Amino acid sequence: MRAVRDRVYGVTMTGPTLVILAAGRARRYGGLKQLAPIGRHGEGVIDLTAADAMRAGFSHIVMVVNRDTGPTIQEHIAVNWPEHLAVSYVYQEQLRGTVDAVLAARSVVDPERPFAVSNADDLYGPDAFGQLVAHLSSSPNSCLVAYELENSLIGDLPVSRGVCAVADGRLVNITERRNVTFTPNGFAADDGLRPTILNDDLLVSMNLWGFQPEVWPLLQRALEEHDFAENDEVLLPTFVADAMRRDAVIFDVLTTAARCIGVTHANDLPLAQFLVRQEIKHGQRPQRAFDPQN
Repeated sequence: MRAVRDRVYGVTMTGPTLVILAAGRARRYGGLKQLAPIGRHGEGVIDLTAADAMRAGFSHIVMVVNRDTGPTIQEHIAVNWPEHLAVSYVYQEQLRGTVDAVLAARSVVDPERPFAVSNADDLYGPDAFGQLVAHLSSSPNSCLVAYELENSLIGDLPVSRGVCAVADGRLVNITERRNVTFTPNGFAADDGLRPTILNDDLLVSMNLWGFQPEVWPLLQRALEEHDFAENDEVLLPTFVADAMRRDAVIFDVLTTAARCIGVTHANDLPLAQFLVRQEIKHGQRPQRAFDPQN
């Protein structure tokens, strides 16, 4: 899990770091969905995500990549991202889940400052990153940005969603619901759990987290204690549940009315492109990802 070439030397870090998890194989998508061209001018998902994060106040992006697709992602960034945006690259040597992916970034994240984590195939929107920066600069708690269920799905193919239980603005639990689709009766989950029909306004996790530095040793413990013979991945929601239970770590829930535009399946791409164009039309994002005037 060593760092590869970066471009952060000589850059003053004034804002928090965003760790983007881009090491996945994207089997359901069938290609490099991190670079899926959803922007008005062909920008990839990670381009729009990095631009939103930069405008919100993040000053350092860490890309967690694998050895197969990492060089392609790095070349894309070198050509398309502005030089003043500090970027580091780290390899996730073994694809053992999202906890392992975050730990791969540990060597290039300031150990004394809070940081955020996002997927590479979800477009979270400017409001989400704005809330993250504000929270990480003002609160001692970790946090999760939650979306309403109806704003977290595009297309009609099944996805998984983590349904959040929230009390007094704090996360209590996350229940993974699988095979969630939109039906004539509403959003349905075909996973053997109850209820089978889910309310439109349920809060769900899209893996957009803000972490305080206290979580680093807890993440390491979660990886060391995990039984990989039983399950080959250790995931962030499982880690969070354990940290709340064993260590009384507090996760505030930040809610946004925005849509999370995810690209899970290849069939999602045309709709994702349309939704991004609608955001541009309504002034929610600039015409180009890294527009110097925005």
